[in-house]
Amino acid sequence: MSNAVDQLDLRRLQPYLGERIPGFGTIQACEKFAGGQSNPTFLITADGGRYVLRRKPPGELLQSAHAVDREYRVMRALQDTPVPVPRMHVLCEDETVIGSVFYVMDYVDGRIHWNGALPESSPAERAAVYRNMAQVLAAIHGVDVERAGLGDFGRPGNYFARQLNRWSKQYYASETEPNPAMDRLIQWLEANMPDDDGRVALIHGDFRIDNLIIHPDKPDILAVLDWELSTLGHPWGDLAYQCMQLRLPQDAAIPGLGDLDRAALGIPTEEEYVAEYCRLTGISAIPDWNFYIVFNYFRLAAILQGIHKRALDGTASSDRALEYGAMARPLSETAVGLTESSQP
Repeated sequence: MSNAVDQLDLRRLQPYLGERIPGFGTIQACEKFAGGQSNPTFLITADGGRYVLRRKPPGELLQSAHAVDREYRVMRALQDTPVPVPRMHVLCEDETVIGSVFYVMDYVDGRIHWNGALPESSPAERAAVYRNMAQVLAAIHGVDVERAGLGDFGRPGNYFARQLNRWSKQYYASETEPNPAMDRLIQWLEANMPDDDGRVALIHGDFRIDNLIIHPDKPDILAVLDWELSTLGHPWGDLAYQCMQLRLPQDAAIPGLGDLDRAALGIPTEEEYVAEYCRLTGISAIPDWNFYIVFNYFRLAAILQGIHKRALDGTASSDRALEYGAMARPLSETAVGLTESSQP
């Protein structure tokens, strides 16, 4: 983490939080987390404990991006559900306080794994972590959205059509050079979209191991973070997104499991993981699986292209932004290969 005193106006922040968080006291230290490609995130140590502040980045932003207000709303709604999230304290939509919208939540002490292979864990712990991940993902998709006050959190129906439209626009708004693979993917996804089956659930939108806080000594998942892309949508998109990421090369900026021997590591295969999710959610199988995988390659490539453009514009939150952004083209080219191999 880096010192963040010069990045946050603590003189304005101190009275604002002191008046709104019981027992907050005086800010003693403020550091910026190294991760967080989209929304800068800070650890604030005060008399009352440790807190996390997450804000929109400065500068000109893409429409509908960096939705920290949606993150706050969904995590607050999930406080009393089986989905583990940090305790939320305050959402500030007054940009005059620190220059952008932000929220504050409790700091949850635990481990964040940046490598899905969990190189520091035993095979038994890896198996337990992935089993718990499947359980948490099923719990997210099982939330009663009406009871949680999230019935209007997204538009029902035609989820993948709407997502394709959204991310196509986001991609072209952040395109820095032509990429024929993305053009081909958009055309293929339009032509191969499954019929809407009516499934609607709360979805995380970025469910992966580095967005989870795991207990310091056990494989228990203490909190799910980074809900910026959450909405009401099709749950199989969430599942395929996680599985797609685990297919990535081991040496990528976002490391996947590549050609690792999952059995030796104690990590379930993709087929086993999907089967466990199906068991937990009471379904027998997932048709059109290749479409959902290809869609998520496209979606991640669009997200990473946005990071790439922010890096070039000088507004990226992480110093690894160019490295992440460079993945957009190879991801789209890999996805094109999947569309060709799926042809009869």
